[in-house]
Amino acid sequence: MLPKAGPRIAEVIKLANEIAREYEREYVGTEHLLLAIRREGEGRGAQILARRHLSEAMLREEIDKLIKLQMEETWVFGRLPGTPHFKNVMAVAIDECQHLGEPEVRTEHLLLALSKERGCVAFQALESLGVTYEKAYDDLKSLA
Repeated sequence: MLPKAGPRIAEVIKLANEIAREYEREYVGTEHLLLAIRREGEGRGAQILARRHLSEAMLREEIDKLIKLQMEETWVFGRLPGTPHFKNVMAVAIDECQHLGEPEVRTEHLLLALSKERGCVAFQALESLGVTYEKAYDDLKSLA
């Protein structure tokens, strides 16, 4: 039986859509999801990022740098940008929720999933800013 979505998940997904529109994208990517977790501000995902002293502005700056680099690589090598890892992150968040024995998927599960999804912009931003899966997991346990 799959866990249900926690009350903040709908808000985070709504914010991710808004952020994607701010970036003038026609898709919602992991980078938008990461910024939405921070912008929502109340969930444990946001609390973990705050404990790591990561503001939305700091995350956005890192994401913008990575997107610019990705676009330069695309231009130089003629590759099309890869598709977002959004769907996989959602599946991994459900797995994290189940692994932790919790009844609903919440922002902390999304953050843990983002910190595992190698190759996506959110993972790269978190990694550059020193947030690993292990650190996020440890922070989550200390919040309990």
